[in-house]
Amino acid sequence: MMKDLFKKPLITYVLLFFVITVLTGLILVPFIEQLSILIAILLINYIILLVFFQYIYTNYIKPLSKATKTLSKINKGNYRARFHHSSNNIVGELSYKINALARSLSEYSIHEKTQRDQLATIIDNTDNGIVLIDEKGYIHLVNNKFLSMYGSTPKDYTGYLYYDVLDHEVFHNTIQNAFLYEKNVKNEFSHYIGIDKYYFEIVGVPIFNEKKRLKGAVLVIHDITELKKLELMRKDFVANVSHELRTPITSIRGFAETLMDNGLKDKDAANEFIKIIYNESDRMQVLIEELLTLSRMEQENFQLVLHKIDAGELIEQIIPTFRMKAQERKLTFSSSIENNLQFKADKDMFKQIIINLLDNAMNYTSELGEVNLAVTSTEEYIHIKVSDTGIGIEQKALPRIFERFYRVDKARSRHTGGTGLGLAIVKHIVDVHDGKIEIDSEVNKGTNVHVYLPKK
Repeated sequence: MMKDLFKKPLITYVLLFFVITVLTGLILVPFIEQLSILIAILLINYIILLVFFQYIYTNYIKPLSKATKTLSKINKGNYRARFHHSSNNIVGELSYKINALARSLSEYSIHEKTQRDQLATIIDNTDNGIVLIDEKGYIHLVNNKFLSMYGSTPKDYTGYLYYDVLDHEVFHNTIQNAFLYEKNVKNEFSHYIGIDKYYFEIVGVPIFNEKKRLKGAVLVIHDITELKKLELMRKDFVANVSHELRTPITSIRGFAETLMDNGLKDKDAANEFIKIIYNESDRMQVLIEELLTLSRMEQENFQLVLHKIDAGELIEQIIPTFRMKAQERKLTFSSSIENNLQFKADKDMFKQIIINLLDNAMNYTSELGEVNLAVTSTEEYIHIKVSDTGIGIEQKALPRIFERFYRVDKARSRHTGGTGLGLAIVKHIVDVHDGKIEIDSEVNKGTNVHVYLPKK
């Protein structure tokens, strides 16, 4: 153990003690006659001093040096570092405290990392765009949803002043008002992603510390495109229903007033007016029934009533009506149904699909045109195909044909008594059956509608 005294940095102190001992001897030489006794005493004192210094170094200075190095490692984040000292003195207690501190910091670090990872996962997977800004206006965080809206990477935003990297003026106003008024601020704006227009709601939320001092703000950007579309659909729906009901009601009221004014003297005119009133009331009834059908299918608790259906047998119940209608309109109507074609579906809804598609085809096909119904099967689906040689549909109109009250030819549709709800109903029926519907069409050449229903 004494060899440690002759290594750096202790050798300096050993030499210092030696010099002090020699100087002490030189001072005492004049006063002591026995030089050998003086040398012996000084040597013994020097050795005792070295032994004492070795003890202090081994039990206190060296452990404290190790403790300092261990604390330095812990301070740098190495919570696995430990300081071991087995003595029961104050250094031993220090060893226990340092190791306990390292364990506590390690547990806290693991807990903090888990919470941080959970928070990061929540923030990055939320449906809302999030931007965190400090009290000086610097961006500290942007999540994945925000990046999917505006592109770039976190490095393009983090560490920059918000007004240097956020282009929309609505961002600036929201942040400034959140800081100024120290309360939640809400705004709306639109933004194009590619060629599609999206609507967003932005909320600026001020952040306060425990002393109620403003420390920053969070921007929450919520996609309200679907809500806007639903709002627009609701407005269009109310407007369309009002318009569709106003027309027959006006006719009924007008002809009823005429009958009331003129009485029933002119039997022929009276019969014609009554016939018109009947037709218009029938049209209103059809419209209301179709609206109720759509409403039932859109209810959350709506359930299908599945039956085992023989396609040929069921369609044969419908075909005669359309053969007569085709003759009246001077159309060529043909049908082909695969033999022994059986599957599970809602019987009434399946009939509704056939009726609505054939009605549409005949209403939009001119005299001497052709309408065809074909029902076949694949391994997974029943394939219903209705073809016509009618007026066709422009490509730009195809995405809208399943909207309520949308008509390719409004004049023709109203003339034939159409409500504009037929294809909307078909689409809903197909959706609730987990099927799919496809349409291909060419203007003035005709339309093909393909419906695929699962065999179940």
